[in-house]
Amino acid sequence: MNNPAAPPSRPPLGSRRPEWAGRNYLLLTAATIVTNLGTHGALIATTWAVFESGGDAGDVGLVAMARFLPLVLFLLIGGAVADRVPRHRVMVAANVLNCVSQAVFAALVLAGTAQIWQMMVLTALCGTGQAFFNPAAEGMLMSSVTGEQASRAFAVYRMAMHGASIGGAALGGALVAFVGPGWVLLIDAVAFAVAGGLRAFLDVSGIPERGPGGGLLADLKEGWQEFVGRPWLWSIVAQFSVVVGLIGAVESVYGPLVARAELGGARPWGIALAAYGVGTVAGAVLMTRWKPRRMLFVGTLCVFPIALPSAALAVPLDAVGLTAAMFVSGVAIEVFGVSWMTAMHQEIPEEKLSRVSAYDWFGSTALLPLTTALAGPAETAFGRSEALWGAAALMVLVTALVLLVPDVRNLTRRPHTKEVAGGDPGSAPATALGAAAPSADAEGAVRRNG
Repeated sequence: MNNPAAPPSRPPLGSRRPEWAGRNYLLLTAATIVTNLGTHGALIATTWAVFESGGDAGDVGLVAMARFLPLVLFLLIGGAVADRVPRHRVMVAANVLNCVSQAVFAALVLAGTAQIWQMMVLTALCGTGQAFFNPAAEGMLMSSVTGEQASRAFAVYRMAMHGASIGGAALGGALVAFVGPGWVLLIDAVAFAVAGGLRAFLDVSGIPERGPGGGLLADLKEGWQEFVGRPWLWSIVAQFSVVVGLIGAVESVYGPLVARAELGGARPWGIALAAYGVGTVAGAVLMTRWKPRRMLFVGTLCVFPIALPSAALAVPLDAVGLTAAMFVSGVAIEVFGVSWMTAMHQEIPEEKLSRVSAYDWFGSTALLPLTTALAGPAETAFGRSEALWGAAALMVLVTALVLLVPDVRNLTRRPHTKEVAGGDPGSAPATALGAAAPSADAEGAVRRNG
């Protein structure tokens, strides 16, 4: 029992670890840093592996689609499994699958025998692993910190995650240029192995066992009712279905093509992606101090700058201009991500958050397979610059339409509501944690937890 008169306890001398940074939290953060370092280099390596095999823009789009399609198809199932199986086991199994698929991919590329269909199968396995990993990781992270300290813990976690993304993108671009994509893919496989090992040591003895619930269909139905009953929720998820789909096409297909043709190759593209990561860190720091009252209105206004990278590639701007556009986009999307998570945390009952989040993930990534597959044909039909301008214009249009929804404009922060500074890495729409860079944790355009 706590004694009110007793002085506050102090950590032992020499210990600099805050009390909220428990064992599970540290393991999860360390594992995320490791996987983000590997994954964001591997995303660049995958595109250049397609080029080296003789592929073109259409092939790049097909390989990207192969990653996103199983992510969309299995997300809802992954959420249900994470409610019935110990979450750390799901996470480790997903890491093992990603490790094996990336190792085989690396071996084929290093041997010079990789074919497009093989790349599609292996990246599809990565997407499948991510579909099961994401819902499990959300719950595991949230259970690793106390409610009173969640705000600070999530902010530090997000900064660590984004910092690793910065390093991974920059290092990956450089390594692809100097040693080739095969070695970068192999590094990613090792990173998944290390991260899976760290997550295997998570202590779940203090986490209450979850009941079986009413079955998969009943759970999904209840989550759907909660989802469609809130206009601000389904309208923004519908908006991000378009936005994330376009970003996936722009940055998984057009970005590398423009970098290859106009900017000098993989290295400047990696630097631009790193600038996006720097922007997200800056945005996270900003949102630990700024708490706008009309959070969704402010957050939605910050979606408009997400179109800047598409416009920069359409011109195209030089490497410096593209890097600046990516930085601004990173800051803006982090402001949206924090605002979105605060609204979710405030408005959605805790016992329904995972199911609602599953529909959020599903809706936000639903168009990724289609848009990435159509990116190559669209370039052929309209031209690369025209396709990029069209993508930027469509992002602006759907964002403007969302502002017509009264709940988006008027939903306000209630007093005495627990804040989530820096955002929860698991509950923002897919793009909020990284779709603006090819990616999150999509592993590509949908990075979240790493």
